[in-house]
Amino acid sequence: MTGTDGQDAGRTKGAVPRRRIEDVEIHSRLNDGTAVCLRTITPDDAPLIRDGIARLSAESRYLRFFSPAPALPDAVIERLVDVDGHDHIAWGAICSSCPDRPAIGAVHAVRHRADGPVGEFSVAVLDAFHGQGLARMMTAALLVHCLAEGLVELDVHMLSENAAARRLVKALGASWAGETAGVAEYRLDVAAGLESLRADADAPGVRDVLAALDA
Repeated sequence: MTGTDGQDAGRTKGAVPRRRIEDVEIHSRLNDGTAVCLRTITPDDAPLIRDGIARLSAESRYLRFFSPAPALPDAVIERLVDVDGHDHIAWGAICSSCPDRPAIGAVHAVRHRADGPVGEFSVAVLDAFHGQGLARMMTAALLVHCLAEGLVELDVHMLSENAAARRLVKALGASWAGETAGVAEYRLDVAAGLESLRADADAPGVRDVLAALDA
């Protein structure tokens, strides 16, 4: 072994293991001071996801899932928690200040094809927490994770009347791609969207997320 090889081996042996993004929990507060915890979703979160969907108003369920049904089929819940951190990336939010610590929001990116660079974006927030910056916080975590996994563009499909979702994706710099049968389509550049969030000086929760992920 040469001297250079020996030095390299020593550095490798003493190196601190790189932290996995899936292991990060982010503790922050919403605009109104509510304490929240953001973390990646796992298959064990099926009961939390099911309960969160039931807590959505009929209008919010319709806007997110295109159906106002109070309970979704088990197959849909299974897809929402079938997260591998690469082809399906998902982050959820827990209300740390609330009794029983319920799930209050979730955001997903699902790759269109294995190892492809494009996926589909979706987000949902419980009605009681609308307008408090949660969607932007979860999206910041998701976009950092997407870039780390090689997802560089995200398609967004939303009902045309979903004004909140439209405001969010426009704020992220998404480009309009068309509209069919009342469903509007946008394309989001992940890096550009992340830069838009990073530049928002009025979003302390987003700054907490980016600092926690070293982004």
